[in-house]
Amino acid sequence: MVEKIKIGIVGYGNLGRGVESAIAQNDDLELTSVFTRREPNDLKVNSGVPVLRLSEIENYVNEIDVLILCGGSKNDLPEQGPALSKLFNTVDSFDTHAKIPEYFEAVDESAKASGKTAIISVGWDPGLFSINRLYGESILPEGATYTFWGKGLSQGHSDAVRRVEGVKGAVQYTIPAESAVEKVRNGSQPELTTREKHTRECFVVLEEGADAAEVERAIVTMPDYFADYDTTVNFITEQQLKEEHSAMPHGGFVIRSGKTGDANNQVMEFSLKLDSNPEFTSSVLVAYARAAYRLNQKGEAGAKTVFDIAPGLLSPKTAAQLRKEIL
Repeated sequence: MVEKIKIGIVGYGNLGRGVESAIAQNDDLELTSVFTRREPNDLKVNSGVPVLRLSEIENYVNEIDVLILCGGSKNDLPEQGPALSKLFNTVDSFDTHAKIPEYFEAVDESAKASGKTAIISVGWDPGLFSINRLYGESILPEGATYTFWGKGLSQGHSDAVRRVEGVKGAVQYTIPAESAVEKVRNGSQPELTTREKHTRECFVVLEEGADAAEVERAIVTMPDYFADYDTTVNFITEQQLKEEHSAMPHGGFVIRSGKTGDANNQVMEFSLKLDSNPEFTSSVLVAYARAAYRLNQKGEAGAKTVFDIAPGLLSPKTAAQLRKEIL
């Protein structure tokens, strides 16, 4: 019997629960423990594994092969990534694109010093979309790359709407503009503004006595979030919000439009349609945890990104099986 790769989880929100579920679908992986900053006795995990205090994690370095970090990119991972990669092989989904280079450097320094392997910014964007942007630019050097997101629920934008005075509850969906997508797919390589690529749709529950017109104005003029987009605000009941907008769908596509030879148009496209954004992201994290373990077994220490990982390392199958069954 092949010994299973032992996985630990840090954080048990939507992402952590998704990782737990994904591990159960992989016979070569085993969840050993969940670490939390909350009171462990208050947290009930579906798999029944021990729930432990994050502050005591140093006591478990010999019991975990890979630690999957499921905290947020704003406050959790900048601290946890460098700190925990001193002790464990790690995988995380750090997704603040502009800060990835500095985050990489911090984790790389920590992991190299301790001989650990840390794969950062794993998911679908950054992650799978990043790989497909690289494929497109490398294969079609003369061309343009377009990334569209949605239709999907944006957690960050939904939170921004909920912070508007007079809003009791809300969700926001990012929607690709069909006309823009069609132009890209036909190979015309258009120059598109932010407003031309996506629209935004909000579903809002008002606080009692709130001014709907004032709430709508505050949303559509919000800088960095809505001011640069065509935004629709729909006012609904609390019951409608719960019944119709409690799921977390998302997705999108990366398109590379280029030319080869004298004038031949070539279009490459990769797309995702997701019922559950966190569960899909968790499934990607789990596959890369397998790769982190294998790389560390080979002595490859330091931070890595999806660009550094050979696809075969993600699969539980052997190289011979992959050549026979998939190639």
